[in-house]
Amino acid sequence: MNHFLALDVETANADMSSICQIGIVEFEDGKIIDQWGTLIDPEDYFDPFNISIHHITPEMVKGAPQFPSISARVQQVTKDHIVVTHMPFDQTALRRVAEKYRLPEMPCTWLDSARVVRRQWDQFRQSGYNLPNIAEFLEINYRSHDAIDDARAAGEVVLRAMVQSGLSLEEWRERAYRRISSTNANFAQEGNPDGPFFGETIVFTGALSMPRHEAASEAATVGCNVGDGVTKETTILVVGIQNIDRLSGYDKSSKHRKAEKLIRSGQQIKIVSEKDFIEMISF
Repeated sequence: MNHFLALDVETANADMSSICQIGIVEFEDGKIIDQWGTLIDPEDYFDPFNISIHHITPEMVKGAPQFPSISARVQQVTKDHIVVTHMPFDQTALRRVAEKYRLPEMPCTWLDSARVVRRQWDQFRQSGYNLPNIAEFLEINYRSHDAIDDARAAGEVVLRAMVQSGLSLEEWRERAYRRISSTNANFAQEGNPDGPFFGETIVFTGALSMPRHEAASEAATVGCNVGDGVTKETTILVVGIQNIDRLSGYDKSSKHRKAEKLIRSGQQIKIVSEKDFIEMISF
């Protein structure tokens, strides 16, 4: 099953029922096959703070439909489908507007793409998983706080996670609501300032002959700052054995590919094998 919807809403003020825009994007087999959105008259006031974020004004929603008049369409489109949102805000807003107008709740299965991000990419496990940040990391271009574009970006995040992990949509629906596995543990730590490699930032990818936490500890002892993901601060990437089944058709991990991309853009990163890493820290 590779068919799902992505949804986003904007609100007029801090009351989540004050929906003033909705966007729904339909994905199938990794592609967008349909999208729909509309401004909505929230029958409520517009907070200047909200206007500054999404730039929707009271004048823009004059003559726009009120939520009850589009509810049937939203219900029909989402019925029995997996619907992706980034964070629970949009889900809560739709529950609140249903309560406001005494409408039935959405007949769908929710999938929070932020939960997917936190389980797929170690460096976003604790923070940094907001949509603009993860979209920049994955090089997804979109216009933030436009409901259709926000929905599209959230859907593309899930598609990238499916490709990189090899997991299906249904498998992600199950995994996203489990506790984060200890195998995704955060190994980031600061290096010993007296170590010979102080100032280097090292990242590991692939399976190592030693436990990952031991490799991180050894690297920190010789002075390396240890990172969980490849960034503009990375200077060394240690490549272990790659599980082909987890590469989703690529011959290198996402960390390895990103490191090579940064190298092409001028960043100095040394890519070494685990054997070279062990020899390097043995001096």
